[in-house]
Amino acid sequence: MDEPLPTATVRTQVMVPLRFPDGYLTTARVYSFHGLVDGREHLAFGLGDRAVGGDRRAADLPPPLVRPHSECLTGDVFGSQRCDCGPQLREAVERIADAGGYLLYLRQEGRGIGLYAKLDAYALQDGGLDTYEANVALGRGADERDYTVAAQMLAALGVTRVALLSNNPDKAAQLDRLGVTVVARVLTGVHLSPTNAGYLAAKVSRADHALDLPFVP
Repeated sequence: MDEPLPTATVRTQVMVPLRFPDGYLTTARVYSFHGLVDGREHLAFGLGDRAVGGDRRAADLPPPLVRPHSECLTGDVFGSQRCDCGPQLREAVERIADAGGYLLYLRQEGRGIGLYAKLDAYALQDGGLDTYEANVALGRGADERDYTVAAQMLAALGVTRVALLSNNPDKAAQLDRLGVTVVARVLTGVHLSPTNAGYLAAKVSRADHALDLPFVP
């Protein structure tokens, strides 16, 4: 770890029943936190054996399956087909509920540039730029996400070792630098559609995401 991780603590925890549009049901123990470095309202969803037995320390359990999922209002809530965020969220909740672990819902819309800027980037993409080029054209970083808060949340939950549910190598690299041991990387499915093919191809070519695409547009 490059520098000491600022301490965060659990603020509240509450049981929340979850229902997805396809009818899938589960229950999560939802945690909020004090002391997160960016001051945003990030949440951890404890699923499976991490939803029940809240009095057990995470250190007493096997390494949890963990997905840091960056908020995507358009995809997660409204079902936008321009990305794969909504399907990845749905997949992650079921897989983590089966295996036991945490979904970390991080308020980092648009790879960290915000909702309005993301929509501005969409307009640039309609003109021919890819998702990373569009962010840069707006004067922003191609990917501004920082996973310090994810590491803080895990530390507050007593988690030091994880199986990481992600195709993005940067998540594993950042968590490792922040003192979280990634014991395994578990890949998500490929949620390909005619409208997000270019987006997924850019994630592979620009950021080395582990996606087995049948073609590159």
